[in-house]
Amino acid sequence: MTYQKRLTLLVLLDSLIVLSAIYVSVLTLHPTLAWIKSETLLVSSITLLLSHHFFASAYRLYNKAWEYASVGELVAIVKAVSLSIMTTGIMQQLLIGDVYFRALMLAWMMHVLLIGGSRFSWRVYRDRYIKSNIEQKRALIVGAGAAGTMLARQLLKNQDTEIKPVAFIDDDPKKYRLHIHGLPVVGGSRNISKTVETLNIDKIIIAIPSLNKTEMQRIFEECSGTKAKTVIMPMIEDVMLGNVSVNQFRDVEVEDLLGREPVKLDIDSISEKLTGKTVLVTGAGGSIGSEICRQVCKFQPEKLLLLGHGENSIYLIDMELRNKHKGEIEIVPVIADIQDRDRIFEVMETHRPDVVYHAAAHKHVPLMEYNPKEAVKNNVLGTKNVAEAADTFGVSTFVLVSSDKAVNPTNVMGSTKRIAEMVIQELDKHSTTKFVAVRFGNVLGSRGSVIPLFKKQIQAGGPVTVTHPDMTRYFMTIPEASRLVMQAGALARGGEIFVLDMGEPVKIVDLAKNLITLSGYKEEEIGIEFSGIRPGEKMFEELLNEKEVHKEAVFPKIFIGKALLEQENEVHYLIEQFDGMTNSEISEFVLNLANRKKNKVLSIAK
Repeated sequence: MTYQKRLTLLVLLDSLIVLSAIYVSVLTLHPTLAWIKSETLLVSSITLLLSHHFFASAYRLYNKAWEYASVGELVAIVKAVSLSIMTTGIMQQLLIGDVYFRALMLAWMMHVLLIGGSRFSWRVYRDRYIKSNIEQKRALIVGAGAAGTMLARQLLKNQDTEIKPVAFIDDDPKKYRLHIHGLPVVGGSRNISKTVETLNIDKIIIAIPSLNKTEMQRIFEECSGTKAKTVIMPMIEDVMLGNVSVNQFRDVEVEDLLGREPVKLDIDSISEKLTGKTVLVTGAGGSIGSEICRQVCKFQPEKLLLLGHGENSIYLIDMELRNKHKGEIEIVPVIADIQDRDRIFEVMETHRPDVVYHAAAHKHVPLMEYNPKEAVKNNVLGTKNVAEAADTFGVSTFVLVSSDKAVNPTNVMGSTKRIAEMVIQELDKHSTTKFVAVRFGNVLGSRGSVIPLFKKQIQAGGPVTVTHPDMTRYFMTIPEASRLVMQAGALARGGEIFVLDMGEPVKIVDLAKNLITLSGYKEEEIGIEFSGIRPGEKMFEELLNEKEVHKEAVFPKIFIGKALLEQENEVHYLIEQFDGMTNSEISEFVLNLANRKKNKVLSIAK
């Protein structure tokens, strides 16, 4: 139906209702009509008709989509009818000298009932009798708060969606047995499994934006025991900003199940460090380095240097940032190897960065066990080159991306990371540059991490290989790791090692089980095999050893430790004698040096 036809139909319908209502009111109160003059009735009818159409237009009663009518539309009807009745009463007083209150009140009630009924009957008809051609999946909404009810209303309005909500789950006992938008609240989250089976649910939608990670994990465990697929409603902020629609759901990710809340940034302190400044990121093509670049761009630096050894990875992040921040930030891709001292000094001299985030490193534990010389060349000598160049050319802040494997290391990679920390700590003692390190746990989704490996194994039909059933690790997301790096730079005073409060460590086997479930499989279908601990691996990781611990956080969820620098001479010996040492000598030397076993280091040096 065209707009013009629809408007004409509504105006004629309202005119009929208005004229009928005034006459029916008079007939109901005084059947003989003997008490009222015909001209009085005529004036009242014309006034009521004209004023109704005026106020109906003012409140857009002729422009609303009544198939989606709700309380807001009912309020608009009441306002329009009330004002038109009041106007009629005023005209009666002015022209006739008397107001017929009883007749007007009855007319008001008839108007609201008939006009409201005529509008809302279309919604009732649409909801009950007009069926979608799309095969709809039955959905259970977890959360009967503002977000959940908004979602239910949207899904019920849209007959063309493939999802049909049938019930709510909510842990608030006050809502039990209530009906919201016609949907029952059937109980708390402990009833999810029973409800899915009873109501034949195909999809579970988690719609609680305020849900913390611990509660998310608990609810997901309830959901994972059912046949239904579990998804999450988008953030309310994204819906309000128009970035996504309310029914654009996403799958539950492993990051949602970490069991702790992500660190929040001190925006002002970071802006002071980065806005309008020149920033250099080494390893800019890697998982952490590229995300640091994305996060840095939010603070509008004047220039961002993307330094990396891999041509393709630097090309990709360069193109991504240029497309997103065209004309806002000067982005300079720099192909360089941090082991090339002359090249690194040349870059520093040319661009004079204010802040350096040093993310370039060899990080794979088993690979570095087989290649200890390469680990030292990149993680120790490369770090020394970048740090000394930063010192020489007056960089304000230098942040080293380190690892929890640097604590009491049992492998070459962790040992070289600890020695890299020693290198920058020694420099910090006499430099105007503030040198700090940031220790992460494992980063979910980074290249070479367990998540991509597990996903490939699941896609191939399994089994998923886990080293040991009791092996645990700390985990964080790539954006969270990058934010921690920037926050550390803002908090830097010089010499600190910053550590995120990463909550409780996660069993790798539990991570594997969650990922299998999130991929839509049962553990029995994919299977888990234990392959044994690989060279250099530990059963558990630490973030600070006993001598480094400072119990009080310097920032919410961020702690610092003053790692002791006791073996400067031995670090110099490693750097000076490196070329003449064998792989086995390097492995033994760095392990003993990183673990402060001075006597063993000296015996090797002799």
